[in-house]
Amino acid sequence: MPTADDTHEDPRPDTARLHVEPGGPSRVVDLGAAVLRKCSVSEMDNSCYLLSCAATGEQLLVDAAADADRLAALVAEGTGALQHVVTTHRHWDHHRALPDLTARYRPTTWAGASDADELPVAPDHRLEHGDRVRVGQLELEVLALRGHTPGSIALALRVPGQPVQLFTGDSLFPGGPGKTWSADDFGQLVDDLEDRLFARYPDDTVVHPGHGDGTTLGTERPQLPQWRARGW
Repeated sequence: MPTADDTHEDPRPDTARLHVEPGGPSRVVDLGAAVLRKCSVSEMDNSCYLLSCAATGEQLLVDAAADADRLAALVAEGTGALQHVVTTHRHWDHHRALPDLTARYRPTTWAGASDADELPVAPDHRLEHGDRVRVGQLELEVLALRGHTPGSIALALRVPGQPVQLFTGDSLFPGGPGKTWSADDFGQLVDDLEDRLFARYPDDTVVHPGHGDGTTLGTERPQLPQWRARGW
């Protein structure tokens, strides 16, 4: 997984990095119409994100990765209810707590259509590029980012007066795309990242990946040619 080079000055604002440690406290960002909470779980340092609608209290979790009790505590930090869970892709480390949380809260579940059959809980909704997920008065756009897995998705949240918030799963990290297993998959992923993220959203857009710290599109944009040249 690519990471930022800590030997150089980090240009990312702390509100983009949102550094958390497995088992440690959550980070909270007040976006006005929404409140975002982030925690890390498991030996894989999976980042899990709880989005709360300030107007209605409705909540959505991005990736029930592991440690159902820790994620239940994250939910309780908000309104205590969980109406939606979105799984960004089918890899096992991003859905180990999904059966427990769906049994506990009975949320509506969502996942990319091409990954849906690989999940331990069949999603209520199979998502395609351009679909929308509503959370109270909030709306997230679904962006298919093919390559890391066939059904990998990102979610884009627009809140008035705030930078766009992108939840990218394992498709984009500080320093580059997520892992792929063939040149074709890599080419597809970089094409989707360039066309569906970098060409559409401004530099202050915040990227919330599936592991580790976040970044901004402006920080990563100058590296696009380098990513293509190196092939990973």
